[in-house]
Amino acid sequence: MKPAPFSIRDRLKSFQYAWQGIVRFLRGDHNAWVHAVATVVVIILASVVPLTKTELLALVFAVGFVWVAEMFNTCIERTMDFISTEKRPEIGLIKDVAAGAVLVAAITAAIIGGIVFIPKLISA
Repeated sequence: MKPAPFSIRDRLKSFQYAWQGIVRFLRGDHNAWVHAVATVVVIILASVVPLTKTELLALVFAVGFVWVAEMFNTCIERTMDFISTEKRPEIGLIKDVAAGAVLVAAITAAIIGGIVFIPKLISA
């Protein structure tokens, strides 16, 4: 099958679908709101505390890392729920590992935030 020719309209539609996915994720995932609060705290601190470009980049990466992990976790959990509504140990393991990945991302982000903000807040 021959691929469709490049179309700006199709590219714009793909951004629209991606945006819809983000909105649906925010509306349908309670954990997203926990991450949203943490993100707002980081934004507020970053706007008050003087940061180097490297520190700011580390924070942006850390926050983005958590959001991406949570979105993938949501996709994995919903896919598993779609595959089977019955309790199966294999599906439970898959969901637990995906949730564990989010936890690792969140802990990593918290460590980065601590490394960046704690010394600055102590010396202020």
